[in-house]
Parts: sequence; structure tokens; C-alpha cells
Amino acid sequence: MRTLLAAAAVLAALAAAPRAQGETRPPNVVLIYTDDVGFGDVGCYGASGVPTPNVDRLAAEGLRFTDAHCTAATCTPSRYSLLTGEYAFRKRGTGVLPGSAAMVIEPGRTTLASVFQQAGYRTAVVGKWHLGLGAGDLDWNGAIRPGPQDIGFGECFLLPATGDRVPCVYVEGDRVVGLDPEDPIQVSYGKRIGDDPIGAERPDLLKMKFSHGHDRTIVNGISRIGYMTGGHAARWVDEDMADQFVERALRFLDEVGDEPFFLYFATHDVHVPRVPHARFVGKTDKGPRGDVLVEMDWCVGALLDKLDALGVADDTLVIFTSDNGPVLDDGYVDEAVERNGDHAPAGPWRGGKYSAFEAGTRVPHIVRWPSRVEPGVSEALVSQVDYLASLAGLLEVELGEGAGPDSQDQLAALLGDDQVGRDHLVAQAGSISLREGRYKFIPAGKGAKFSRSTGIELGNDTVPQLYDLAEDPGETENLAESEPERVRAMAARLDAIRSGKQGG
Repeated sequence: MRTLLAAAAVLAALAAAPRAQGETRPPNVVLIYTDDVGFGDVGCYGASGVPTPNVDRLAAEGLRFTDAHCTAATCTPSRYSLLTGEYAFRKRGTGVLPGSAAMVIEPGRTTLASVFQQAGYRTAVVGKWHLGLGAGDLDWNGAIRPGPQDIGFGECFLLPATGDRVPCVYVEGDRVVGLDPEDPIQVSYGKRIGDDPIGAERPDLLKMKFSHGHDRTIVNGISRIGYMTGGHAARWVDEDMADQFVERALRFLDEVGDEPFFLYFATHDVHVPRVPHARFVGKTDKGPRGDVLVEMDWCVGALLDKLDALGVADDTLVIFTSDNGPVLDDGYVDEAVERNGDHAPAGPWRGGKYSAFEAGTRVPHIVRWPSRVEPGVSEALVSQVDYLASLAGLLEVELGEGAGPDSQDQLAALLGDDQVGRDHLVAQAGSISLREGRYKFIPAGKGAKFSRSTGIELGNDTVPQLYDLAEDPGETENLAESEPERVRAMAARLDAIRSGKQGG
């Protein structure tokens, strides 16, 4: 026992000892993951009429990428790939999840968070989760396991699914926050439960009308997807959500002290329902969608200011990006289409959320690490699926066999030392597309070409599509017939990747 205590004392002394001159430890990492923020939604990517000074500051002090991608045009699969280093199409059940879904990342699996934990970091996730919780048939009134704490996050404060889905409560650790045990929660995505009013029957109770889909249980004057009863004291107020997330994230940063930390901060903005706090209402002429962009930017500024106040900004790697491309009408009547004006949420790209066209996955991506990364612009082709291998490389953590099967170590590209990045990229929407350099291949499919509800071109067609993005960023000229050899080669490569015969 004395030997063990002595050894522990030596290790503690070594950990506390000042580092040798020139020796550096890996940085703290803050990953800001926004929701439905498009390539053209922020000022540093060309937005006008929507002030985003904090994101713009991040870009001015860091590296702004012009060809960076999430892995899917919807959120659950992008979040799955980001944390696991595996394309979501390889695993069943990783589509857009209901609020009652079981957790899709199995406990014990290597994740971005577990890599940081292995390296001795304090880890936390704050904000939108949408990767499921529990193991099925979850009782929201007891311990909620498995959850983020079973895959590497030491602390968590969650929006379990999305703001437009029940249950409309926060989860901290493994418990619903503020739950009254005398008012237990029940959730259903099938039959109706309880006697709470629903939007389809009581539109007179709604402060925000639905345009499609969101017509079930009413919470805070907004009808949602799914049924919920009970938990009234625990139900969130949408207008306070950004403040709640920022407050919890700042508390984590205050508490870490001198420990290295990894914070995964996932905003709800600018996902529907778009209900900004009163202090952001009217900050733009774009209606609620413009105002929640300003609210999202405020969240970024609060985190940057805290890093400055703590004196750790120079030694903190901040990554800012989004889970998929933009959408205007996504189920609520909030004038997003009518008041958009000349704002171009997708920038020069075609499509948006749900789409196989470029705007589905080409998203803002900014990296700031003042003591290491030179400010500027990078045209490197990068993907969020590579965060796992790249940051494991930064931390000098060796990934075990089978971990991150599609993740490449692209640290040099992320830090600006390589202006090329990947030689190919796979993106998931209705179709699964392949990028090779300047060329984009979308295989033939049977899906609808256009979404009537969202107004977005989905990128599907009954014939193969091939585009030269360098010459045709709007994907208007299909080159498939004129370049059959390239189509055959890219189709074969995509088939090999999808079948697992070639890594992603």
C-alpha cells in the first residue's frame, strides 16, 4: 500500500511540475457545432443583413475553410459520424431519430470524447444531442442510461433530441432537470397519450403556427412532433434555451481550472422552432430565422470571451461548424421564406438541408488556435468524419483496431499546413455522393427531385449526375453523358466504399 501511495504521489508531482522549456501540451479544444447553419449564413462567408461579429472575429483570427463538409445533409447521421469516425450509412438506425430513440452509439465504443478522456482531458457536452438515450423503452423518470457519460463525456447538459420533438426537457448527467416525481413524464411517437392539447386540434393555443408535421403536443405555445404528458415543471422555455446552454458551458469552463478540457457545445440555433430570446427579437429584418442567427453568434461570443477571461485562448483550439446545410421552411410559419430577401443561406451552392447537392453538406468551418494556426483561408477538402483520427493524432492517442473506420488523420489540413486535404469525400443525403477533387458524382436514384414542404431541390435523379464544381459550382451542367469513363470509375469507387472494401 505504501508503494502504491508513493507512486501516486510521484505521478501527482510530475503532473503539477512546470513543463520543460519548449515543451507544450496539446491544446484545450472547444467544438462549436451549430444546427442548420448554411455556408452563406454568416458574415465571413458573405452574408449581409445578418450581423455575426463573433463568428467573423473567429474567422479573422483563425483559418476559414471553403470546402469543408459534414458527412450528411441531416443532423443525426452527421453527429454520429463526427463522434465515431464512421459514416452513418454503415449502421442501421442512424437516420433522423425520434425523441424516444435508444442511443445509437454503443457504450465502450471509441469516440471523440473517449479519446480526450484517454488523454487526461476533462470532457463535457452541452446542447443538442439527437443521438438517442437509453437502450429502448426509456423511463424518463429515472436514471437515463446509457448516455453521453458512457461514451467518454464526463459531464453533460442536453437537449435530448431536437426543439421540435418531445420530450421538451433538459437532461443533466443521467436525470431530467427539475422533474417533479409527482408528475411523471410519458412520451409516445405512436398512439396519443394523456390529455395535453395538440396543435392539430387547438391552433388557437399556438403562438407559432405549424406549416407541416409539427401538430402534436403543445409545449410553451408551440406544437411538436410526438406526444408528451407530465413533466410540466421540467419543461423548457424555448426563448431561454440559448442562455441555458451558455450558462452551463461557462460553468464547465470555470470549473476545469488548470485541467485540459474538451467542450462539445452544440447549439439549437438555427433549428426550428426558431424562438429567440426577447433581446434578439428584431435584430434583423429576416424574421425569427435571422434573429436566431444573431443569437447563435452571441453564444459564440460568450464562449470566446470566457476563454479570454480565463487566459487560455492562445492555448485553445476552437472549431466552428454546422451539422448540415440550411433550410427556410422546416415545419413552422415563421416567415423565413417571405423575409429572407437577398440573403443566400447556401452561398453559391445548390440545394440545402436534405439535399445531395453541394449545399447539403458544404458548411462553414473555422479553426482558431492562436499559438499554432496562422489566420487565413484554406481550400483543403476536409470532412468532420476525420475529427476522430486527426485529434487523436494531435493528442498522440493510438486508436484501437476498428475504431474510426472512415476517419483519416487530416490534422495537417485542419491546422493549415496542407492546402489539399482529402483526395475524395463521401456525403449522405437521399443519395450517397462522391467527391474526387473538383468532380462530384451522384448515382442514379428513385427519390423525389424536389421537396414541396421545404422548397429544397433534393439532388435525386433517375440518371447519374456528374458536375465539375470548379467550373460549375451551381451544379447546373450534368457531364455524365460526356464523361462516361469518369462516371464508371467514380461509381466503382463509391460502391467499394459503401461495401466496406475501401475505407472512407
